[in-house]
Amino acid sequence: MSENKLITINNLTKKYGKTIAINDLTISLGSGKIVGLLGPNGSGKTTLIKILNGLLKDYKGEILIDDKKIGKETKKIISYLPDIDYIPNWMKVNNVINMFIDMYQDFDVKKCYTILDRLNIVPTMKVSEMSKGTKEKLQLALVMSRKAKIYILDEPIGGVDPAARDMIMQVILDNYDPESLILFSTHLISDIEKIFDEVIFIKEGELVLYQDSEKLRQDRHKSVDEVFREVFKC
Repeated sequence: MSENKLITINNLTKKYGKTIAINDLTISLGSGKIVGLLGPNGSGKTTLIKILNGLLKDYKGEILIDDKKIGKETKKIISYLPDIDYIPNWMKVNNVINMFIDMYQDFDVKKCYTILDRLNIVPTMKVSEMSKGTKEKLQLALVMSRKAKIYILDEPIGGVDPAARDMIMQVILDNYDPESLILFSTHLISDIEKIFDEVIFIKEGELVLYQDSEKLRQDRHKSVDEVFREVFKC
């Protein structure tokens, strides 16, 4: 399978006042990959994700999403899961699905119901009655039910119990197009690193490492989590 560059970032810098959140970042991410975006708190991960999704616009540098500048067309090909709850509590699961049908032409209803069944989420359940972990599962099911070129997941399973994480990882692997790209930000590296094809380490907005995850393990004779702890002194 030939790799297409779906995200190209050149000399990206983003400041909040005098604070530098992203500092001269240059990187390209290709299709057919699950990429872990890893770094300590305050490293710039969420800022970068918001920029890619068109939520932050006051930055310097160039970004191309599938060879297009960020705008309406790029939003159509990105399926984004933010790190906050965004579904109104008054809704039932069926209401949320109908909302996604209206919002996204690439939303696959049949796939969504299949994923929800695997995650033991009943379509008539109210969002207000869900635990934090169940809400995260619902949001992930919705995002993975789009036929997108790029999936950006910001801390998608922080509230999910360890027993459910393997099942959720399998849901992700089973439901994304192998020609697409998943950019996956997480602190739960040891639980999730097995699905990463590549990993990015960033600190204080700067690129520390970008490497094939299996090669990183072989070169360092350590897991990705162990390398992360070594690099960032965790």
